[in-house]
Amino acid sequence: MAAVSVGLLVGVGPRSAGAHGDVIPQPVDTAGLNNVGASWLKENPYRLKGGEQYKKAIEVGEHGYAANCARCHGLQVISGGIAPDLRYLDDGAEGDEWFMSRIRGGFSQNGTYKMPPFENVLNQEAMWAIRSYIETREK
Repeated sequence: MAAVSVGLLVGVGPRSAGAHGDVIPQPVDTAGLNNVGASWLKENPYRLKGGEQYKKAIEVGEHGYAANCARCHGLQVISGGIAPDLRYLDDGAEGDEWFMSRIRGGFSQNGTYKMPPFENVLNQEAMWAIRSYIETREK
C-alpha cells in the first residue's frame, strides 16, 4: 500500500510547462553512492551484481523511480500503457544508451514534451541508480 501512496503523491503541486502531465522532476538523494565523475558514462557503473554499491544503487534507484518515473511508466516499473515499459529495455550498452538519451534530454513530439528532461535535476549517479532498479524488475 505504501508504494501506491508514493506513486499518487508524485503529481501533487503546480504544473511544470516542460513536464509531461503534472510530473515535476524531483532531485534524488544519492548519498552513499560512489561519484562516477564528471564525464557522462556510456554504460551503467552499478550493474555489477552484489556488493554494497549495487545494493545502494537499487535502493536509491527505487526511490528515484517512485518520485520521477512511476507516474507514467507504472508502479514497480509495470507500465499501464501511458509510456514504454522500461522492463523490456535491452540490459546492455544499447539499452543504457537509449535510457540515458531519454532521461537526460527528455522526449518531445509535435512540440510537446512526452517526457521531461532530467539532466538539470538528476545527477549521473541518480540516473544510473534508477536504471539499476529498473533492471531488477521481472519482465
